[in-house]
Amino acid sequence: MRVVAAMSGGVDSAVAAARAVEAGHDVTGIHLALSRNPASYRSGARGCCTIEDSNDARRAADVIGIPFYVWDLSERFHEDVVEDFMDEYAAGRTPNPCLRCNEKIKFAAVLDRALGLGFDAVATGHYAQLRTGADGLIEMHRAVDHGKDQSYVLGVLDQEQLRHSLFPLGDSTKADVRREAAERGLLVADKPDSHDICFVADGDNAGWLREKLGDRAPNQGGDIVDESGAVVGSHQGTYAFTIGQRRGLRLGHPAADGKPRFVLDIEPVSGTVTVGPRERLAVHRLSGIKPRWCGTVPRELTGTVQLRAHGEELPARVRVGDTVDIELLEPAYGIAPGQAAVLYDGTRVVGSATIATTA
Repeated sequence: MRVVAAMSGGVDSAVAAARAVEAGHDVTGIHLALSRNPASYRSGARGCCTIEDSNDARRAADVIGIPFYVWDLSERFHEDVVEDFMDEYAAGRTPNPCLRCNEKIKFAAVLDRALGLGFDAVATGHYAQLRTGADGLIEMHRAVDHGKDQSYVLGVLDQEQLRHSLFPLGDSTKADVRREAAERGLLVADKPDSHDICFVADGDNAGWLREKLGDRAPNQGGDIVDESGAVVGSHQGTYAFTIGQRRGLRLGHPAADGKPRFVLDIEPVSGTVTVGPRERLAVHRLSGIKPRWCGTVPRELTGTVQLRAHGEELPARVRVGDTVDIELLEPAYGIAPGQAAVLYDGTRVVGSATIATTA
């Protein structure tokens, strides 16, 4: 097959590209220029949107011996990922930009362009596995290395996208990948993994949102109240908070029992943030919207659900109708509207939905 290898400049995507070549594919490396001004996004080895990363990807492609190009998708990235991130926080929700990037950029914009240029598939360094099921559909399963498994952020991929995807690292551990990179002479073998959100330069989400939202923010400050409505603090913008948050609340009045308080609710229009004890964060039911299915749409499912990128799986019963209704058989804590609920049947990813309400 003719394969586009998306090369971020990190060790995972470099080894994935090398393995695609070794598997006999005709591989072309591409690096995605996602920032309209690379200096404005994260610098150093912690991100995936820098000039440094582009150079690392180019050097890796040279070592592997494949053609290499940079594709400028900065406008699309800003519109579909960065703007979405700002809009969701302004509305009091908690988005996952990595998941949105996979849906809109890496496996939509990139795949569309690749297919238009005559390529057959896109290979990435994600840790997940693809298998052909008994029904002929392509199934996505968790990676062998559960500590590095990235099937959660890939839960937005549909069957057509999966048919044109390759995940060469799904059967390996991170230690294996780093060892192989060194053996192949790839200079990124010891490069640290990227962390946090690539387009927030210093990792300060609240400060970045305060600067970028400006007049678009529904409020520039408000009260922090307890469950009785008593004012216990103040803030400069609801976008600085997420459900379940404990740190950074700067409350002027401690709880009567002396226990920590957590964010229970965010009301972006009035600017009110409600705090309370951890037990009030318990969630037993979820309602999801905007579902994305990896294969056949289920009507009912008894399986598991993952609610955070590195969260645990929880047993759940699911019914699919106008919304995706999820009954958690064990409570979850600190779950916010806007996050993704990814559904599993064993190790197989069934699909995902955006959390709209919790109870």
